Amino acid sequence: MLKTDKTSLAASTACALVLGAFALALPGLAHADEPAPAAPAASSGEIVVTATRRSERARDVPIAVTSISGDKLDTINSSGLDIRFLSSRTPSLQIESSFGRAYPRFYIRGLGNTDYDPNAAQPVSVVYDDVALENPMLKSFPVFDLSAVEVLRGPQGTLFGRNTPAGVVKLDSAKPTDTFGGYGSVEWGTYDTINGEAALNVPLGGGFSSRFSGIVQHRDNWVTNTNYGAAGSVAPAKLEGYTDIAGRAQIAYVSPDGSFHALYNLHLRGLDGSPRLFRAGIFQQGSNAFVPGFDPSKAGIDGFSSQSMSQWGTNLHLDKHFDGLGTLYSITAYEHARVESTGDIDGGANYVYPTTGLGNALFADNTGGVTRPDEFSQELRFVSDEFNGIRLQGGAYVFTQKLTYSEFDYAYNYAGAGYTTRKADLDQDIEHNDRNTNIGVYGSGEYKTGKLSLRAGARYSHDRKRDTVWGYSSGLSSVYADLGATAMAPNGNSYPALAPQTASVSGGYVTWDASATYAITPKVNFYARAATGYLGSAVQDRVTFGSIQNVAGKQTTLSAEAGFKGTVLDGVVNFAVDAYWSRTKDMTLTEVGGVGNSAALVTVPRVYGKGAEAELDVRPFKGFTLSGSGSYNYTVMRAPGLGIPYCGDGCTLTNPVNDNGLALIDGNSLPQAPRWVGSVNAHYEWPLANGGKMVFNTDWAHRSSINYFLYAASEFKGRSLTEGGIKVGYTTPTGWEFAFFGRNILNQIRAISAIDFNNLTGMINDPRIWGGSLRKSF
Repeated sequence: MLKTDKTSLAASTACALVLGAFALALPGLAHADEPAPAAPAASSGEIVVTATRRSERARDVPIAVTSISGDKLDTINSSGLDIRFLSSRTPSLQIESSFGRAYPRFYIRGLGNTDYDPNAAQPVSVVYDDVALENPMLKSFPVFDLSAVEVLRGPQGTLFGRNTPAGVVKLDSAKPTDTFGGYGSVEWGTYDTINGEAALNVPLGGGFSSRFSGIVQHRDNWVTNTNYGAAGSVAPAKLEGYTDIAGRAQIAYVSPDGSFHALYNLHLRGLDGSPRLFRAGIFQQGSNAFVPGFDPSKAGIDGFSSQSMSQWGTNLHLDKHFDGLGTLYSITAYEHARVESTGDIDGGANYVYPTTGLGNALFADNTGGVTRPDEFSQELRFVSDEFNGIRLQGGAYVFTQKLTYSEFDYAYNYAGAGYTTRKADLDQDIEHNDRNTNIGVYGSGEYKTGKLSLRAGARYSHDRKRDTVWGYSSGLSSVYADLGATAMAPNGNSYPALAPQTASVSGGYVTWDASATYAITPKVNFYARAATGYLGSAVQDRVTFGSIQNVAGKQTTLSAEAGFKGTVLDGVVNFAVDAYWSRTKDMTLTEVGGVGNSAALVTVPRVYGKGAEAELDVRPFKGFTLSGSGSYNYTVMRAPGLGIPYCGDGCTLTNPVNDNGLALIDGNSLPQAPRWVGSVNAHYEWPLANGGKMVFNTDWAHRSSINYFLYAASEFKGRSLTEGGIKVGYTTPTGWEFAFFGRNILNQIRAISAIDFNNLTGMINDPRIWGGSLRKSF
């Protein structure tokens, strides 16, 4: 049951209204069986993207970009998945989380950030309806009723928001139109997995139209806690379930002459469930294989476990066209969330030494907190009409963020009492108050003459961050504990206290890009692009277990790529291939864990990347589409002499150790950066004599092995992962679709990340899901 805070209730109400409106409208609209006509690009075989902030054919865009839409997007997003379903579905893209559904981490071409702190900056930007979402928790908003998903690879530092040195994941909602229609679908599967989605498009007259959409996702707690009810245990009996509800309302206006457009968007979300389940001792010592007897449906923990999230946001898009000049765009946006997440991060309930063995941990560690990000952004952009082959665009961008969060740690009594009541059991309450401001001014231009198109752009960005931290903790760093102050915890104990400490950083940088596209034939292009990216200075503000506030300067990325894109055989085949090289200077990463469970920013002087990417979409005959993609990504950290703390107990380090007992990471690949990523999708539909049709779809995604951390250890090298899906459906002559589907049908279970400070703890991917679905469009 969702917690009844106001935002969760509003999200539930909005979604209920959408689903109710669909249910009421459906009986009277049964005659309107045909879906809306496909976009011209789809019918002609051309792929259209908005990677340059305007619609263009993908082959004309000098950027490595992948677009997913239509049936393919619906299929791979089945069975109640969150945004992580995109991982490995496009070249060079990985997404993982140690927080569950509330905090995805993105990696493109190996560049990303494994830090789980609420103030961590990621080099991959998520842009939802043209609004850049910076806080990682805001990036988790559910994916539903979309027109397309685009993944832009490489630095996008000119046209998109901020913090895009690795790339952009761009999600675009379906927009209101002047045609009445909509759809509704419901899926049910293993573990009572439910995925219900609906949208209703309503013309309002006078140039106004509206669209209401919503999604309800649920899964029962499918993991049994084998330690439930034991002395000192406060953990629930079942784990890993969720209920996630979101809704979106849009109202659009078009002036009579078509020169002015306005679009208002209001969206809400309520999530209640379990955090990511940490599983103690699942790796065999000296190996990355699971220990004998490991069962994904069972775990034994004793700490508090809960996760809830309420989120809402609103944005207003305005554009006005001036004849003979161009179009002025304005985007005003605000996003807010409140996230509570508490987990048993030691992952076990049996505290022994040595810690090897399923369910064993060195010591109890149960942490949590409440995070509240607030983000406001305003962008003004002017795009010129074309003048003798020249197009220009430029603008200004302002972003402000207020981020407050608490870090709780719960006391454990090893004498046998274990954990007691939640409110009275705190032995840590560290408070954070962060402020972040970014301003940007940018411009770009395009010149086309004959077969050659040239583009270039630049952006100046300036960041200012201020971080203040205070509170008390039994594990407060001695640097601060020596201040001598103490604080009284709710359980009556006195702990070292920290007076407010503030760290500030600021700075600016100019990023640029330049590209050329040459039409080899009317439908095959060659392009080359060079670009730079920038990530502002960072502050790390954890102050327990030996950690102290520390800062890192800006990081900069230089990238070069070239490739071919085109359409051949009268649109039967679309293809794109590219090769790239990148160098990131002073890359900011985080060492998290180690024997002291500390955290600190680490500056790696140079990180190099190189690779190749390919995509192919083939439609050999009507009704059949075969698409595939693949990438090779090589990353290497160049940091001579740089040592970091490594795994706390039981692991087998494969890096050399310096005289200070630190692991030397020079020459390692980046974390969560597989060498190989590939996917394939086959879709076939054939008409039946009765006017209905049969549909078959199968999709597969693969990534090779990965490192979880900056250092390398035998246990913490993730095994390769292959996940496949299938969908078989029948559509009646009246437009009802009945289907059977499966996700992760091989039931391949792999660890996707780990925790290293206490024992050999890992987190795994989702299990196999079988289910059925019902869908109706009108």
